[in-house]
Amino acid sequence: MSAQAPHILYVGAILPKRSETFVYREVLGLRERGVQVSLASVNAPERDLGYEQLDALAAEAIHVYGNGVSGKLRVLGDTFFPPNRVSWRCGISETPVSYWPKYLFQVDAGKSLARRVKDRGITHVHAHMAHVPATLAMICAEALRVPFSFTGHAADLFRDRSALKTKLKSAAFVSCISEWHRGFYQELVPGLSDATLPVIRCGVDMREFTPIDPESTDGNAILAVGRLVPKKGFDVLLRVMASVPEVKLTLVGDGPEEANLRALADELGVADRVTFAGAQPNHVVREMLGDAGLFVLPCREAADGDRDGIPVVLMEAMARNVCVVSGDLETIRELVADNKTGVMVTPGAVDELAEVLVRLLRDQAERKRLADAGRARVAEEFSLSVNLDRLEAAFAAASESLESEKNTDSPKPEAIPGAGVNHA
Repeated sequence: MSAQAPHILYVGAILPKRSETFVYREVLGLRERGVQVSLASVNAPERDLGYEQLDALAAEAIHVYGNGVSGKLRVLGDTFFPPNRVSWRCGISETPVSYWPKYLFQVDAGKSLARRVKDRGITHVHAHMAHVPATLAMICAEALRVPFSFTGHAADLFRDRSALKTKLKSAAFVSCISEWHRGFYQELVPGLSDATLPVIRCGVDMREFTPIDPESTDGNAILAVGRLVPKKGFDVLLRVMASVPEVKLTLVGDGPEEANLRALADELGVADRVTFAGAQPNHVVREMLGDAGLFVLPCREAADGDRDGIPVVLMEAMARNVCVVSGDLETIRELVADNKTGVMVTPGAVDELAEVLVRLLRDQAERKRLADAGRARVAEEFSLSVNLDRLEAAFAAASESLESEKNTDSPKPEAIPGAGVNHA
């Protein structure tokens, strides 16, 4: 009897989302390879993202929480009858007591999601983001009796962590976006094998990112892209501009720091050289990269512990053949090798960043050398095709493991109605 064809349920906080290109690229890439994929978005999907494909994804995604009070009541109604009990193995004991009400609602939402997809033939549930989406995915998968996995990134692992050890123990595999992430997980849960922690990068479709000639761009034009939040270090970049008067900056993104950054630009007298472009769809960012002399992302660890994993926008700039400058975080070193595939600077060091920018702006040949090496690095290790191969292999291994368990004569763990997680 042949194995059941894979049907993966992808769970995201917002799916699709403008800034999370790496999630919808995986979904579309898997579908292009013939894999059936369904979508669940915890919160309402974003719409009007500039592509018909993405509009179609938004239209088909299951909105888990629904709209307003009625949506929340539906979640609770889905799980109230027949009576369920929540297993203490679902991870609640790992969360602060003050967070229990929210966590228990997330558990119910996972069970509700399972009921909504139970007739689709789901064979695996995968989440992007290790906090709320992974909680729902873990519970949903247990209710469906299928494997669960997740990809962790940044704030979901540091600032907003919830029941992470439970999820690591419960997952058939955990997709690691970096070698650093693999080591981080193994420190949290000693004994996790490399085989269950495959390194699967957030991939860039090299077909979409045609290389530019760095010699044809304006060396004084700097592009920066990211959420306007403290960990991105855009305030550092504005301070640098005060001492490098020839630089022009286009800053793409929105976020809670926008008003502060605009005020700082005014205070420093550089506002006339800064364009706040707001959030832009990915195809517009690709076009902007074609005009950039440098791409700069001076990221750092924020006061609340939030920090980047490996920003996909750095990969995109390198894939476009643009020279990049990044804040020196350990994870990013796997992408940007200092003075080889880009330049790394000490996070928060205004003078150091200014010196680097002046040097690169004056040395077109050096920018081209770094840009060419950067594109080669992305093609070798961070391309979508390479990492879809790895992801498909991980899904297949999880399926084979489940089939092997089903075919053994060993006793099966007792099912916990609606929510339990097996740690055997």
